[in-house]
Amino acid sequence: MPQKYVQKILDAQIYDLAIETPVDAAPLLSHRLNNQVLLKREDLQPVFSFKLRGAYNKLRNLSKEQLDAGVIAASAGNHAQGLALAAKKMGVKATIVMPQTTPLIKVDAVRARGAKVILIGDNYDAAAAHADKLIAEQGLTYIHPFDDPDIIAGQGTIGMEILRQITGDLDAIFIAVGGGGLCAGVAAYVKSLRPDIKIIAVESDDAACLDAALKAGHRVRLKEVGIFADGTAVAQIGEEPFRLLKDLVDEVITVSTDEICAAIKDVYNDTRAICEPSGALGTAGLKKYVDAHGIQGQTLLAIQCGANIDFDRLRYISERTETGEKREAILAVTIDEQPGSFQQFCTTLHGRNITEFNYRYSNAKRAQIFVGMKVSSDEDRQELVTELAQKGYAVSDMTDNEMAKLHIRHMVGGHSPQVGEEQVFRFEFPERPGALLNFLEHLGGRFNISMFHYRNHGSAFGRVLVGLQASKADAAEVKEFLENLGYRYTDETDNEAYRFFLGDQ
Repeated sequence: MPQKYVQKILDAQIYDLAIETPVDAAPLLSHRLNNQVLLKREDLQPVFSFKLRGAYNKLRNLSKEQLDAGVIAASAGNHAQGLALAAKKMGVKATIVMPQTTPLIKVDAVRARGAKVILIGDNYDAAAAHADKLIAEQGLTYIHPFDDPDIIAGQGTIGMEILRQITGDLDAIFIAVGGGGLCAGVAAYVKSLRPDIKIIAVESDDAACLDAALKAGHRVRLKEVGIFADGTAVAQIGEEPFRLLKDLVDEVITVSTDEICAAIKDVYNDTRAICEPSGALGTAGLKKYVDAHGIQGQTLLAIQCGANIDFDRLRYISERTETGEKREAILAVTIDEQPGSFQQFCTTLHGRNITEFNYRYSNAKRAQIFVGMKVSSDEDRQELVTELAQKGYAVSDMTDNEMAKLHIRHMVGGHSPQVGEEQVFRFEFPERPGALLNFLEHLGGRFNISMFHYRNHGSAFGRVLVGLQASKADAAEVKEFLENLGYRYTDETDNEAYRFFLGDQ
């Protein structure tokens, strides 16, 4: 089956626009992992991602009639930029439909490459629906971001380059997966010529559509997908990519947001390049693979597939890097509310470095503190928690608590006895004018807002924590409000971090 793709990849004529990217060594990461780590630098493409390869190859294979009709795509990211540049190179009219939530830097980049941009809706589905409407009305030629043999073959030229550049040992290639076009193309070529090389697919754990499909034995559509690694936030693996990958992938690894952030830092330390979250998936998966399998002395390559990142997101990534590297513990600790208790607590730590400390007076007997501390590993963190508990402290490990890291660390303030019964929800608001007003209009005057916290993370969606004065008897009405609102949400009323610092204990 992959042989068909080998010839299509060899026939791809893309190098008058795309470049053959280098494979760079990652000496610091190699030393730390006791393996030779290599990075295939697709972030060096003219559009800072691999997507140019597939888009240009697709256009090169269209008929004159299809090109004359103009091309269209729905995309909020790298496919849009790749298609725009490819169309400009070939003198083809390109239309890109993007969600209104798309960061301006990406919109400007597509426009700068000559494409017409239409902003509509809050998400990809809305943009795709409008693109379908335009195709029906104007006869435009649709260019799919991943589910197309010519797109897959274009991305597969990366595999061809890798085998040409690395003639010696190569044990595994780690490839980010969203819709699957990149992984399918590389796997088809590599497995045909070097079946001994393992193909490891890497997905964000909140958008693992390939992993779900392999476990089910068929393609499935995820009910929700996370948005941090937006370049691979796909709810269903492509039909053609899945047809290939189900037989070619040796393993699927899923990684967390914190692990992706740590990988971004690792790549920066070795190359001074700043990956976008999806661009660092391969490296994050490589690190997790080495840890899980105890691998040493092997040659491992990660495809560094993109660097289209908004500068504003770096603050958030920096905050999450330490926990992703297993070098910071986030703890909630109860200490006595009396002079000297904080000093006594610090003495107990035996010189451990405190990275963060949040506290507000709550009552005359006890104090709740939110504290970050340097650790060397997960085992060291667990030993720290055990040691504090043995010394009489009530301690809860918040290191993996998403609400604690997103919101609580910025708003420790204690419970207000005037609130009464409260329900707490964590939302993703579309990052556009009117999103908050829409929330308030749906809420109406039914429930009082008792708590609200929002921080911009430089992405298409804002993370918002909201408290509503509502009792259990109001559950049905609250549920109706949430469903009608249409924003992605998580019920955090029973979250330990909320109960510890802000709720009624």
